Parts: sequence; structure tokens; C-alpha cells
Amino acid sequence: MADSIGRSLADRGVASVAIDLPLHGTRDGGLEGLSLRNPLDLVQKWKLAVREANAAIRYLSEQPAVDPRRLAIAGYSLGAYLAVIVASEAPLVRAVALAAGGDLPETTPFAALVRTFADPRKAVRALAGRPLLMVNGRHDRTIQPAQARTLFEAAGEPKEIHWYDGGHWPPPAAIEIVADWLADRLRDGERQPRTAKTSSHGAQ
Repeated sequence: MADSIGRSLADRGVASVAIDLPLHGTRDGGLEGLSLRNPLDLVQKWKLAVREANAAIRYLSEQPAVDPRRLAIAGYSLGAYLAVIVASEAPLVRAVALAAGGDLPETTPFAALVRTFADPRKAVRALAGRPLLMVNGRHDRTIQPAQARTLFEAAGEPKEIHWYDGGHWPPPAAIEIVADWLADRLRDGERQPRTAKTSSHGAQ
């Protein structure tokens, strides 16, 4: 994230902080080290991730060079789930960008339990007029297009969704779209779309 959207935001004069979620990057041995037979451990890791994301928001808001009235959150894949959940409960976040994000898959284990603490549809409805951007791949097999459409349809205005010809990882052109969108929303709070918008892109 730091090398992709982080660099693109820096090129536009937007500071950012990227964190490794629990079980990601160099932490805790990776996702493969966690057994799905222990759902309570998964819940604990998720709650830790939510706390740490909120701590990152507070950290940014306290930096002298950062305007606390101009904070946004962006997430990719599992980070997109996290971003919408955190934003729904964090008034400091004024714009949300989700790459390869969507609703929970229909085959989610312990779905009823999961939705008690991480329900993307409920969270996206709670954005309460804050702008939402979704960037998704037409051929994504991890977060499938149907999941993206379900989340997008649940969201209120203003919202936009952009489709690219590719799989789970967004191509550079899609990342640039996210960076431009975030920079615009943080630069000028009055320049926000008022109606739903969809678009398609041929980037591979």
C-alpha cells in the first residue's frame, strides 16, 4: 500500500500512513498460520485491526502538518472491509476509497457471527453522506463483482464505482484514479459528486 497508493498520494501532496494488519506483512507469521477452526482467534485479530486503524487515524489527526478536517481512509481487499467498518464509526474520516472491496461472500463461514462485528452493508449505509469510491476488477475471483455491486447498491450518495479489466490487484491506472479522487475530496469539500456514477476502464 505504501509503495502504490501511498506514493501516488505523496505525488499529489497528500500525506498517508500505511499499517500492516494483524497476520499481514511481517506480523504474526502470516494468514496461513491461523486456523479457521478457531473463529474466536479470528475475531480477536479483527478487533485488534480495527483498534489499530482507529489509532492511525488519531495519529494523523494530531500531526501539526495534517489538517484533521481533511482525513480519508483507503483500503484494499481485507483492508477494504476494514476501511468501511472503521469509517462508519469514525467521524474524522470524510471520504472512503475501497479497492477490491465488497460485501461478504455468500459462503462466509460463521456468517451470522461475522456480521455481528463486521457487516460491510450496514457499515456503508452509516457513512451518512460521506463520499465513497469503489474500484473493482471485472474478473476478480477473490472479491467477486457481485459482492462489489451488493455493497455499492447498499451505499448512499455520493458514490462512484469504477471497473477495470483485471483480477484482484488493481492496475496502476486504477490506483491513479483512487489517488486523484482522494486528493480532490480532501482538497475541496464542496467538489463532491451528488449522484451515483459508474465507469469502466480497459487497464490490464
